[in-house]
Amino acid sequence: MATLSLRIDFDGADSVGPGKIRLLELVRETGSIAAAGRAMEMSYRRAWLLVDALNRAFREPVVATQLGGNGGGGAGLTHFGEELVGRYRDMEMVAHAALRPHLVALDMALAADPVAESVTSVRSA
Repeated sequence: MATLSLRIDFDGADSVGPGKIRLLELVRETGSIAAAGRAMEMSYRRAWLLVDALNRAFREPVVATQLGGNGGGGAGLTHFGEELVGRYRDMEMVAHAALRPHLVALDMALAADPVAESVTSVRSA
């Protein structure tokens, strides 16, 4: 089935797309930037840089961190972070619903076996 990915580009180099949103969801689930990064098979540094970029992009922080200590450190989404994830997922759902007929039409136009179709078209040429 054809799928659709949503990326929101802001003025400048800032953007929010499926990868950053998934990272935020994993921070919420794990309570840790490091664990969220590991779940996405990325380094802690890469995950931290993405979170930092998101925190700098908006007037309000998206993720709040707590330094380690006796109880250990951690991270969680702020109220605005939760709102960002929710709005993104809502926009994604609306876009999918609006474009479903087009995705179905494109999906039906796909070759059943792209490799076999390309071999057939080369032979008939």
